[in-house]
Amino acid sequence: MTDSVIQTSGLRKQFGTKVAVEDLSLSVRRGEVFGFLGPNGAGKTTSLKMLLGLIEPSAGSGRMLGRPIGDRAARARVGFLPEHFRFHEWLSGREFLNFHGRLYGMPASRISARVDELLARVDLLDAAHRRLREYSKGMLQRVGLAQALLNDPEVVFLDEPTSGLDPLGRLLVRDLIRELRERGTAVFLNSHLLGEVEATCDRVVILIDGLVRADATLAQITRSRVQVVTLATRDPGATGEELAHIAGVTGVESSDRGDGFHTFRLGLGPDAEIGEAVADLARGRGWRLRELKRDDRSLEQVFRELTESTAEVLA
Repeated sequence: MTDSVIQTSGLRKQFGTKVAVEDLSLSVRRGEVFGFLGPNGAGKTTSLKMLLGLIEPSAGSGRMLGRPIGDRAARARVGFLPEHFRFHEWLSGREFLNFHGRLYGMPASRISARVDELLARVDLLDAAHRRLREYSKGMLQRVGLAQALLNDPEVVFLDEPTSGLDPLGRLLVRDLIRELRERGTAVFLNSHLLGEVEATCDRVVILIDGLVRADATLAQITRSRVQVVTLATRDPGATGEELAHIAGVTGVESSDRGDGFHTFRLGLGPDAEIGEAVADLARGRGWRLRELKRDDRSLEQVFRELTESTAEVLA
């Protein structure tokens, strides 16, 4: 059995003369929490609809659970919580979940047990008899989560799952996502709350203007760097080239402050001994080491850098 549960190559969607998604090529593995990010208008919703088989792509191909996207047998093994939902407000929470269980074709005995299990898991057992019109926004979000998990899916699409939830509700969603990962379920998470993505995701794709601009693990995309500030008056021609040869350094940027100080910014690889190596080299060259620190980039910084650089190219 392949580890990949979603694979796409060159998916494109065009509405008239407008290209909503130009090239969506990605792969999601079993048991992976996959963050799908992008600014408003980037093509995320259109991409989601193509993956779920709700709209036909204009070009390209994709597979879900080993079958062409849109295949009904594959969709029966998928869960989905949309960002904007309108549930049947005249139904109670229990009736709503029973109804969706029948839509999935689940046996009646299995529906009953699963509904009780999920109502307890999202802390709505005491409100199961109440009509959905009486639910708060957070309660509706939680019953929507229960609906998305009803069929024990192999892939779950969560579109802004923490919208309307208080801090305890957000912790509940995080716990549910961790449980799904442990069971081998793939979670496709779309969220504007980058802190939530950092707390839960293994890998992220950043979509801008219908194109994938970044696809990497969270550790890779927010990789640490080291900043070394040295006094270079004994070596006015210092370029920092020596730093580039230290094991673990992936790149060097330098600038002259005009007062005899040179600032070297180093891309940092996984080598744990890099700090000592840099300090040894600085001593050997007669530089005074002013500062050596880790400078971790947040996902928010990376996201902003990508969106701003793209905007500059288009300006």
